[in-house]
Amino acid sequence: MSGAEAKNLELSERQKRVLFRSCHRGMREMDLLLGRFADAEIDKLSERELDDYERLLEAPDRDVFSWFTGEAATPCLYDTPLLRKIRAFHSHAGPIHT
Repeated sequence: MSGAEAKNLELSERQKRVLFRSCHRGMREMDLLLGRFADAEIDKLSERELDDYERLLEAPDRDVFSWFTGEAATPCLYDTPLLRKIRAFHSHAGPIHT
């Protein structure tokens, strides 16, 4: 059994659903942004963060992508500590493939 499979067995049904939805968005860029974050962090999110995450998953891909790229301002409803945590997860001060 791989590490990912073992981790998946320990997740709640809600966490598994959020993880699946994060990786199957429809827009490849969003699959990568949200899927990688969820794969690494889903088991560490609080119930409040999961609430915010599920709300974010309901937003259209193009809108969420524009918030991440800075093309558009993030609406107050989505400008949460969780969104900042996702941004921080994807910010890299140096090369990521060494």
